[in-house]
Amino acid sequence: MSEKNVKKAVKLLPIFDTAENLSIELSFPSYLSEFKCYKKDYLGAYAFLEAYKDNKATFNAYRREIERLLQWSWQVAGKSILKLRRSDIESYIKFCQKPPKRWIGLSKPPRFINKNGERQPNPKWRSFVATVSKIKNSQGDEPDKNKYSLSEKAVREIFAVISSFYNFLIQEELTEVNPVAQIRQKSKFIRKQQGQKKIRRLSDLQWIFVVETAELMAEEDKRHERTLFILSALYLMYLRVSELVASERWSPKMNDFKKDNDNQWWFTTVGKGNKERQIAVSNAMLKALKRWRNHLGLSALPSPDDGSPLVPAERGKKNISSTNQIRNIVQHCFDCTAERMITEGFSEEVGELKSATVHWLRHTGISDDVKRRPREHVRDDAGHSSSSTTDRYIDVDLRDRHRSAKNKPITS
Repeated sequence: MSEKNVKKAVKLLPIFDTAENLSIELSFPSYLSEFKCYKKDYLGAYAFLEAYKDNKATFNAYRREIERLLQWSWQVAGKSILKLRRSDIESYIKFCQKPPKRWIGLSKPPRFINKNGERQPNPKWRSFVATVSKIKNSQGDEPDKNKYSLSEKAVREIFAVISSFYNFLIQEELTEVNPVAQIRQKSKFIRKQQGQKKIRRLSDLQWIFVVETAELMAEEDKRHERTLFILSALYLMYLRVSELVASERWSPKMNDFKKDNDNQWWFTTVGKGNKERQIAVSNAMLKALKRWRNHLGLSALPSPDDGSPLVPAERGKKNISSTNQIRNIVQHCFDCTAERMITEGFSEEVGELKSATVHWLRHTGISDDVKRRPREHVRDDAGHSSSSTTDRYIDVDLRDRHRSAKNKPITS
């Protein structure tokens, strides 16, 4: 089948399975036989994604962008990705900003399903997904294809991932051109921002209420000791949610808390980029750990040979392996906190708590600590690659700037 004829065949099916189920065979998928003339595209994309399959989050993000590009190139542009040029990529970005409704879903069903003992593409899957914010969802709003929009952050990710992909293809001698690098005026797609982007974090009052709420929940129901420990770890050690759950590359255990020769406690974790780091454990975190272990019926502090899971599932002896489960636990606490604040007369202070996510706890912990600890210490505990990343959490300049402007008169 020629490329011109392929353009007429519209089949909105996923191309690549999950990292765990990425086929060992490099044969072109039979259900995409209409696009077999693009096998070189498929093999190049496969090789690129395979290099990231040990890092689930990166793999999923790259797969989304590469797969969309392949689908658009084959079914809309009607040409190989190896023939795309600057104007094609600009057209692709505009397409992603406003895709046809057929390409948009209202939920996130699995990409592939098990049927008759085989992995088969899910016909309900779509390349784009319309969503609503947490606040609007709580108000009864539902996703609407007509209101689909692509954030500037998402556009930046498209440029970054596709450019990296084309650099890979150049190294593999599959093409000589990176069409993304040819776009000099990316500002027409991405608005430049003056100064630092505001860190999304909880206010001091909101955080106090969150901790108090978790403690009250634990007093009423011992199962919420888990909630209290998770909140403590995310805030006091700046953990990402992925660093609290088991994965192929990492499974947090009790003996990841270790005491050095100076009787100082450290926690070892594996974070973004599969990088291992040690985090200084505060007295408050040790207290939270002791309380958690007491709830589990363990000794006050772990011994070097205590390989039991750090956050075991409620049923079973293995670590929680779903980030969504951690998110749901924290979200329930956030919701209960918001209700408490409203009941106790702090409705005006609830603010962004209703739209807060688990990751805000990491931001809150870093923002609070950078006010009282050396920046370099916070940087290393947080796993930041440079101090410039940590500097984003320092809002002293913003406070001083606003204070100096607050009382300026309209006349001299």
